[in-house]
Amino acid sequence: MEAFSVCQEVSTEIVFFDLETTVPNRSGQRFFVLEFGAIVVCPRKLVELESYSTLIRPKDLSVVPVRSGRCDGITREAVANAPEFEQVADKIFSILNGRVWAGHNIQRFDCVRIKEVFAEIGRPAPVSVGIIDSLGVLTEKFGRRAGNMKMATLASYFGLGQQKHSRSLDDVRLNLEVLKRCATVLFLEASLPSISNGSWHSPPTITTRSRSNTGKLTYREETSKKSPPTSPGHQRTVPYTRGSLGKMTERVKNLLCKAQGSQPLNNLLKHSHSVLR
Repeated sequence: MEAFSVCQEVSTEIVFFDLETTVPNRSGQRFFVLEFGAIVVCPRKLVELESYSTLIRPKDLSVVPVRSGRCDGITREAVANAPEFEQVADKIFSILNGRVWAGHNIQRFDCVRIKEVFAEIGRPAPVSVGIIDSLGVLTEKFGRRAGNMKMATLASYFGLGQQKHSRSLDDVRLNLEVLKRCATVLFLEASLPSISNGSWHSPPTITTRSRSNTGKLTYREETSKKSPPTSPGHQRTVPYTRGSLGKMTERVKNLLCKAQGSQPLNNLLKHSHSVLR
């Protein structure tokens, strides 16, 4: 309930939906909607806020096979006592209208079927405020690394198991999970390019210099993630000998006092730099 109120304040919810239909077996035969399933998702937290699913009985039951040859398992007997579309149209309209629509291949299939069934009962169809077709989005952004980009293939690629495809509600929940996984992979690849390149960069090599007893500068390379801890009794080496820092400070003060008001700033800085060196 808390997530629902937060989402209402920040933006429009996303509704993932899916339709199960008859499969035309001859040219010119239309699709008949047999099931509608949807989940409403908070765009900020990607959590499910509500869900709805229903079987739908066509006016002509003969279009539904007695035995389903598909894995959805929807038979004539299964929909015989289901409501007709007109009886559930109000609920479906309220879920879809004014929200962002999301689903796999919905632009070419599900959105078209929604318009058809509402037109059939003489009612205006619901209107979306945006469409997220995961088939198009993932093909463009994620690429075909997962194969043919069917939902079952994507689910297998991410280790989510086999797509049940027994009910539309199962499909939309799987769709959401696949999108989450794809988005996470793309985020990691953008944040850590070395992952996508197949290599990790070694820690940076730092070149340091120190003055030896003879007064000469010596160079050495160190590979480290952080400065080594200072052991008890050990003092860090500083680039000045004892007492020299105070002498140098006095020289700079004297220089500034003499030059104050008599030299341009640029000349003064150049002179100071030569003293510091």
